[in-house]
Amino acid sequence: MNSNTFRRAALAAVAAPVALLAAVPAQAAPATPATGGEGRASAVVLRTGLDVSLLNKSVHVPLKVTLNEVQAPASAEKTALTVNLDGVAGGRPVSVLRADVATANATVDKNKAEGYTNLAKARVHVPGLPLLSLIEVEKVTSKALCEVGKEPVAESNVLGHVKVLGKKVTLSAGGPTRVAVPGVGEVSLDLSSTETTSRTAAATALRLKVSVNPLDLNVAEVEGDITLAEATCETPKAPKTPEKPEQPGGSDGGSTDGGSTGGDTGGDAPDVKPQTGSDAGKAPTTANLAETGGSSTTPYLAGGAALLLAIGAGATVVARRRGSQG
Repeated sequence: MNSNTFRRAALAAVAAPVALLAAVPAQAAPATPATGGEGRASAVVLRTGLDVSLLNKSVHVPLKVTLNEVQAPASAEKTALTVNLDGVAGGRPVSVLRADVATANATVDKNKAEGYTNLAKARVHVPGLPLLSLIEVEKVTSKALCEVGKEPVAESNVLGHVKVLGKKVTLSAGGPTRVAVPGVGEVSLDLSSTETTSRTAAATALRLKVSVNPLDLNVAEVEGDITLAEATCETPKAPKTPEKPEQPGGSDGGSTDGGSTGGDTGGDAPDVKPQTGSDAGKAPTTANLAETGGSSTTPYLAGGAALLLAIGAGATVVARRRGSQG
């Protein structure tokens, strides 16, 4: 046996363990579940969009005010609001709203978003009418609730009496209620409007369209809109379902050709074909290696390869000594 033969045997012995290592199945990393998006909620007790015109008609003073407007996760609770308008009531503060209870809350968590407004024993005034309330309400509430997996809900309630420009009125859900007072002006009220979509809800207890001519305290006209007790919400997005990890090697469990792990130890370097399995768990400990892409003769081939490697190393040493002696 010459040195070339031993070198071929050594190459075959080194290649055999590579094929055995390749037969260990790979394991895919699990997908990280994505978190859902945050919902939204808001609530406001009072919102005004009024234009105040003074007697000389040369000055228009905008009155845009919000009371207790909150957005989740904040909350607020107050009972009065004053607004200063130059040239009105001698520059003294004008009280727009006074109430025993004026609460706005907005909360959001991963399962729901909710806005809520509660207004009780409230009186709304506008410039030029310091003694006469534009509107008086006993109690109004609005609620907007958006829960994951459920239809959004919007509710508004007007409880007890309602007075407009000193007159007790009966509100109708069929359309706006108009109240006119000679020498003062006109107010139009819309009762309890609600709106929902697949992910949002909005509720308003009262919406007033105002047009008054008080001709007092240097005020000629007051026009615009007033909103009482409004709440909105938007449903949080549900968390995404984590994707299942893909199994490597397909459903057939890899190649079952057990002869590919061996080789012709008597020729050149063997034809090595790495193999993978479809089972992402631990490699089986039983003797039947065909399930992992190996062969039942693999342990014998590995032992023989190790033996050939040892013989080849010894033959190399012998060949070098003979060459040095020659």
